[in-house]
Amino acid sequence: MDRNTFTGLFLIAIILVGSFFFLKPNEEEVKKARQIEHLDSLKKAGALKKPAIAGVKNDTTLKAAPVDSAALKAPFGASTIGSEKLITLENKDIRVKLSTRGGRIFNVELKNFKTFDKKPLILFDGSTNQFGFSFKAGNSTINTNERYFTPTSADVKIAGTDSNSVTMRLSYSPTQYVDYIYTLGAAGFKVGYTVKLTGLDNVIANNKTITLNWTASLRKQEKDVIQERLYSTVYYKSTENSVDNLSVSKDESKQIADQKLQWISFKQHFFSNVLISKQGFDKANLAVSTDVNSPDVKQMKAGLTLIANNENTYPMEFYFGTNRFKTLQAQGYDLEKQIDLGWGPLKFINRWAVIPVFNFLQNFNWNMGFVILALTVLLKLVLSPLTYKSYLSMAKMKVLKPEMDEIKAKVGEDNPTLLQQEYMKLYKKAGVNPLGGCLPLVLQMPIIFAFLRFFPSLFELRGQSFLWMKDLSTYDAFINFGVKVPFIGDHLSLMCVLMTISTIVYTYFNNQVSGATGQMKYIGYISPIMFLGFLNSYPAGLNYYYFLANMLTFAQQYFIRLWVDDKKIHAQIQENKKKPDDPKKKKSGFQAKLEEMMRQQQQTQGNKGK
Repeated sequence: MDRNTFTGLFLIAIILVGSFFFLKPNEEEVKKARQIEHLDSLKKAGALKKPAIAGVKNDTTLKAAPVDSAALKAPFGASTIGSEKLITLENKDIRVKLSTRGGRIFNVELKNFKTFDKKPLILFDGSTNQFGFSFKAGNSTINTNERYFTPTSADVKIAGTDSNSVTMRLSYSPTQYVDYIYTLGAAGFKVGYTVKLTGLDNVIANNKTITLNWTASLRKQEKDVIQERLYSTVYYKSTENSVDNLSVSKDESKQIADQKLQWISFKQHFFSNVLISKQGFDKANLAVSTDVNSPDVKQMKAGLTLIANNENTYPMEFYFGTNRFKTLQAQGYDLEKQIDLGWGPLKFINRWAVIPVFNFLQNFNWNMGFVILALTVLLKLVLSPLTYKSYLSMAKMKVLKPEMDEIKAKVGEDNPTLLQQEYMKLYKKAGVNPLGGCLPLVLQMPIIFAFLRFFPSLFELRGQSFLWMKDLSTYDAFINFGVKVPFIGDHLSLMCVLMTISTIVYTYFNNQVSGATGQMKYIGYISPIMFLGFLNSYPAGLNYYYFLANMLTFAQQYFIRLWVDDKKIHAQIQENKKKPDDPKKKKSGFQAKLEEMMRQQQQTQGNKGK
């Protein structure tokens, strides 16, 4: 293989390795993860205890506020005293607990899902979240999160096709009040939420505009907190249909005042808490941070400004559910755009090619391991023409190698420009493209990177087992070191090891086909070793796909070898060399630029010799 081909493949390897390590968590994130995992272990051992408020029953009084005579005389003064109780609004999919303190959603349980350690899946803890409006009433600033509401009904469990609602009321007087109206259907992950102000025009200053403050600490749901953090942050959509997000790798805050927002999402890796405004949020202050002293994944905040309609109501709704693409898409409002499918062409490939094929294969109700197998087979069939051209080009270069060695011996290595010119003449006469073996690989790279984003974001893999892999959405550790090992981490993934071995074997056979020697013979072994360190903590489903892709490539090359005869290739090359040059044949742009560059280099070297 000539130096140009070597250089091209070497640059490709650098791009792959550099991109992977650019995406790798930095030391600060790893340090935070260790501290949080340590806190988790202390919590399990009883060294850290959660406030008793999180474990109380629905009919239990949670907290009683002390009586403040001065506060009683202020607007909404009666709401400063009371006891906190929980009321449950429930359907077949979710269980929503409402607190009389703040009238807010205390926590939400997804009934059909569990955490990685098989515990109830609670999206956020009531003791670590706040949700309330702030507004001016008289000389006082009222924060509804600290006031006591009166519910209109007790626990509600919805069955059949009905829907039901609970109203939480903050009273100023019998005819003046703020209502939070929560509505839940018999199924689904949406909770209707309408705020209605009645008779408060002369009580609340600027009553057409109020500010909503929402904060929540998102609980750890998955096995690998580092990967969970890489996919958790605040997402938002403007009414102009653009979806954006805060940083996933660092603390960030952002103020948005130049456009209305349709929704705000406190997104975790596989689950989301979304607040949707049907008439839009006029302003927003958003923030995301990681607290190393908390066992939770991240802390998220949103300060939102709303303007009421003519009826003094603020119609909204919540989505508390999975980040399954089809489920989010069914909710409307482009909620599915918060799933990280990569950037540019990667997003296009995943959105319009991979997801439709994956959804089609899912309809057969196969195990996810077989779905990934079928997806890989289909992809390899589509790419088989490129694989064939790549193999054929490498076979041609192997046949030409003896003649290239003769040219090298004749010209020598002291004049690399002249050597490359002689090589180009040989390629032209033989009808061989020296980049023919690399170009198909380059064309396949976007698909390789697209799957690198697709599988970690794929909710359908969560909790799905195959062979020894208990959960295809996370790593399959068959060795736990107990300590952090440089480059590898604290474990070793069996599927990642198998993927690495198959890639090394694939490189070996490629070298046999291409006839690579010297440095080129060994450079292909570097990338698989580096990928072992990077992909060791990635989902087993992703490594399983890469392993299958390698094995199917072996099969493809075996059958291609049955069709490709080196002797026939050599004979064809000799026939091509005998043909006279066609003066009418136009050179390709790449070839013309390459020859011009070589001429300039040769001229420069000649000037230096003078």
